[in-house]
Amino acid sequence: MTMPDWPLFGIRLACRTVTLRPVREEDLPQLAAALPGDVGHDPRLELFDEQSAEHNERRLFCQGYWRALGTWSPSSWVLHLAVRHAGVLVGVQTVEGDNFAVLRTVDTASWLVPPVRGRGLGVAMRTAVLGLAFDHLDALAAVSSAVVDNAASLGVSRRLGYADNGLGFVAETTGRAELRHLRLTAEAWRAAGHGRDVTVSGVDACRRWFGV
Repeated sequence: MTMPDWPLFGIRLACRTVTLRPVREEDLPQLAAALPGDVGHDPRLELFDEQSAEHNERRLFCQGYWRALGTWSPSSWVLHLAVRHAGVLVGVQTVEGDNFAVLRTVDTASWLVPPVRGRGLGVAMRTAVLGLAFDHLDALAAVSSAVVDNAASLGVSRRLGYADNGLGFVAETTGRAELRHLRLTAEAWRAAGHGRDVTVSGVDACRRWFGV
């Protein structure tokens, strides 16, 4: 289903065994219920003392979806995509661009339910959004960051050709953690040929929504 006044809902991506489309309101109960305990949240966001850790994470997940829709602009956007494998919702892949018209750089984040991890789905879903960014939105670079002990996220980035881009720190609810930054250029993406595995549709109707 598409909405003429919100053409972003018409975007469809596919890569190998996964398909991606924008998260819709009706997806929230299922996705929130499946949210893994290791996803975490921005530590700057306020927690409710009367809610359990799980309830807080589910609430913040839903608020993040509504915030992305309500604050969308061509100069600063966040696109949350529901990921399906074998017809089942298994996670969320996010791609965002801040001042994208000028910087032409995207950042990504994602999560998968534990039962489907280790099957290459993380690589496929990241490949799909990079295909959108590089081959359809004319991005020049993609960046990613992960705490240094997040081997899964770092492994996906390195498999796709990201290069190390320095270290930093991130505040977590339990304190401070070391963060590894990585960067992938459009030249490296095209040289690797990953885009041949990606199918994208529905973008032409909303290119200006992305500032391009």
